[in-house]
Amino acid sequence: MKLNPYSRGGFTLVEIMIVVSIIGMLSAIAVPNFVRARKTSQTDVCINNLRQLDSCLQQWALENNKNNSDAPNPGALTAYLRGGVLPTCPVGLLSYNFGLTIGTAPPVSCPNVLTLPSHALP
Repeated sequence: MKLNPYSRGGFTLVEIMIVVSIIGMLSAIAVPNFVRARKTSQTDVCINNLRQLDSCLQQWALENNKNNSDAPNPGALTAYLRGGVLPTCPVGLLSYNFGLTIGTAPPVSCPNVLTLPSHALP
């Protein structure tokens, strides 16, 4: 039996192009889903932060006998938060805005609410 000394094992150009095109199609499908999931999770985190800050503000006002016309004190709210740090919006890492008075609707708002309307309490 005679072996051919010039034969090499490997992939042909067509096989490599098919694999590359399949990987390209899979990434074209997956990337938009990852972007959408990231935006959804950022919105959920922002809404939960707003709810938590609103609850802290209401609890602080109740315990300190504040009226709706009193100004909120964001520094005093850290005692009602785990870790003692005010949360920030995950988009841009900006601090949340507090209303002028406790009775202002909404009492806490996201700084990105103008560009991202979903970052607001219902």
